[in-house]
Order: sequence, then structure tokens, then C-alpha cells
Amino acid sequence: MRDSKNIFHNIDWTTVILYITLVIIGFVNIYASLYNEDAQSIFDFSENYGKQLIWILCAFVISLIILMTDIKFFPTFSYLIFGILLLMLVAVLFLGSATAGSKSWFLIGSFKLQPSEFAKFATSLAIAKYLSSMNIRIQDVKTKFITFLIIGIPALLILLQNDTGSAIVYVSFIFVLYREGLSGNVLIIGLIIIVLFFLALLINQFIIIGLLAAITLVLFKFIRKKTREITTLLALFIGAAGFVYSVDYVYEHALEPHQKQRIDVLLGNNSDLKGAGYNVNQSKIAIGSGGFLGKGFLKGTQTKFDFVPEQSTDFIFCTIGEEWGFWGSTLVIILYVWLFLRIIMMAERQRSSYARIYGYGVASILIFHFVINIAMTIGLAPVVGIPLPFISYGGSSLWSFTLLLFVFIKQDANRLQLL
Repeated sequence: MRDSKNIFHNIDWTTVILYITLVIIGFVNIYASLYNEDAQSIFDFSENYGKQLIWILCAFVISLIILMTDIKFFPTFSYLIFGILLLMLVAVLFLGSATAGSKSWFLIGSFKLQPSEFAKFATSLAIAKYLSSMNIRIQDVKTKFITFLIIGIPALLILLQNDTGSAIVYVSFIFVLYREGLSGNVLIIGLIIIVLFFLALLINQFIIIGLLAAITLVLFKFIRKKTREITTLLALFIGAAGFVYSVDYVYEHALEPHQKQRIDVLLGNNSDLKGAGYNVNQSKIAIGSGGFLGKGFLKGTQTKFDFVPEQSTDFIFCTIGEEWGFWGSTLVIILYVWLFLRIIMMAERQRSSYARIYGYGVASILIFHFVINIAMTIGLAPVVGIPLPFISYGGSSLWSFTLLLFVFIKQDANRLQLL
């Protein structure tokens, strides 16, 4: 029996060190992206990098509080935490402050709190609690419905805040459900839908429907006399054709103008280097100008002269690319991949299904943020405005990611207590 008073006993220090390393890298690059020659001290709290330093210290305090918390706290109060965050998501629609077109912030003095960042953590707890209490894999319709409801409600509330980027993150929970027994067909169908959506924007919809019809006819030859398979194939063709036909309507009437502009820029339909495509173009210039070794700390010209908007937040990776170059960018990516693999390995060694499911939730959210953010800065994904975990500027995102990770570290540290 371990000494319960030793909060550091059995902690996975590799994960903690990776976390601290990424946070330090984040602060260094935030300082570089916001560097002001007239205020050179990192302790200048009137500057955003000074505020980030305060948030980092608070994040470390949060991690210590979590490690001191009883292991049963989060499993016991998962639904309560989830309910509180749902109420906050509703409240921010009426009481929140609008920033960059999104009404998703509570203004507390000079500090802004974004509930949608913490909602991802709460949703991970709720999914883990529900699926572990069922003690089965996702198979029956009722279980699937309730699980998708847990994921869908906060995502919908965030969409109502006009924060599409944060809402899209909830797609990452599909990987948690896949690990717990959801059919791989769901992933395949989701990928096909994404491909058809973009194809419908690039190619005439009737050409695509014709190709789908040709594929369907070819498949008919292999499943003749199998009524059930034929019915399924026809249903898939009708559904795919209907989806393709509806893409234009969705694109024109459901998406906001800035969202359409970003998709057009991504697909090459509209270069708009002075408008919607400006951020991404300047980001690619910054990253490319870094070369192999980078320009050096505080020597990035794109960074120094503020050519890239939102460079300390959504586009922080271009600061790394410009000042650290290819080797520095690769090092950061390696650290992230190491962290992700470590979390997945930790999830697989859990004796508790609750801890395993929650661990996969942590990994899915962090990986999704990482992939989309970097793809966004190099022009491989639309600009959706989600931060790079532990590195981007912002108190809400840093605290929520810290909370998300250290609750799992706490769960892992106590896994041997379960028989």
C-alpha cells in the first residue's frame, strides 16, 4: 500500500516532463512573437507574454491541486462537472462578451474565460463515466444514441456561439468510441462524406453522381442475388447522391461568409492574398523563410514586424518555423508525437475502464488540435481558429489542457490500487 500523502508517488514523469517542455517552448515563442524593444523584461505584466507567465504559474498550481485531489473525485462528479459546463455554455450565449465574431467569453475584469475550452474536458469525463458504467462496448442503439448526445449537446451550444473551430474538435471523440467498439464503418463513412463534400465544391455535382452510379453498377455485378446487400448498396447510392446534391445549398446558405472564403482559399478557388488568404500566405512565408536552421531567437523578420496576424495564438507554429527552422519545427513535432504515444500507452495499461476511456479522450483532443493547427498554418486545412496545445497564448486553453492531462496522470498514478 502506497503512502497516500506522497502526491508524486508513481507519477509518469516522462509525460510531466514533456508537458513542461512544451509549455516552456510555448512561452519562449510567445515572447518572441510579442517582443517589444521598449519592454524587454519577461516580467512586464502589461505585455501579453507577461500575462502568459502568470497563467503558466497558475497552470502549475492547477496540476498540483489535481495531484492532491482524491482519486475518486472526478469519476464521482463527472456528470456534475459536465452539467455545470453545459450551464456555462448556455449562460455565455446571454452574458458573454463577443470576440472576433464569437460570443464565447466571460469577461472577468481584464481576464477572459472561455467555457468551450473546459467543456472538452467535461465531455471527456462524461463519456468515460457513461461508457464505463455500462461495462460494455458500444453496440446497441440506445448506448450509441446517449453517447452521441453527450458529445452533440456541447458541440451544438458552441456552434451557437459562432465558434466553429471549437465545435469541430468534438469530432475527435469518434476515435474514443472506435476504441470502445464502434464499427470502423463509421470512420470510413465519415471520411467519404468529407471527400464528397470537397469534391462537390471542385467538380460539377452531376459528374460526381454519375461516377457514383457507375461504381454502384460495377458493385451490383458482385452482389447479384443478395437482396440485403443490394438494398444496402442502393441506400448508400441514394444517400451519397443526395448529399452531393445538397452541398451547394449548405455551402451557400449554412456557412458564414468568412467560412466560405477560407474553404475557397484552401481549394484554390480564391487566392485573396490580401483578404481571407492573407494569414495563411504570411504564415507559409514565415515558416519557409526559416530554412533549415532558422533565423535565430528574436531575429524573425515576419515575426518582428507583425506580418502574421494572431501569431501568438492560432499561428504560433509559424514563429517556431521562422526562428527555429526545419530542425526546431521537427523537434517540436517529435515532442508532441512522443507525448501522444505516451498517453495512448498509459491508457492501454489502465485497469479501470473509466481511466482508459478518459485517457483516449485526452489523446484524441490533443492530437486533433495538433494536426489541425499545424495543417492550418501551412495551408493544408481551413483556418478554424483552434490553439496549439500548451504552446499557444491564452489562459483558458492552457488551463483546460493542463486540467485535461493531469487528471489522467492522476488516474494513471493510482492504477495499481485497483485489483
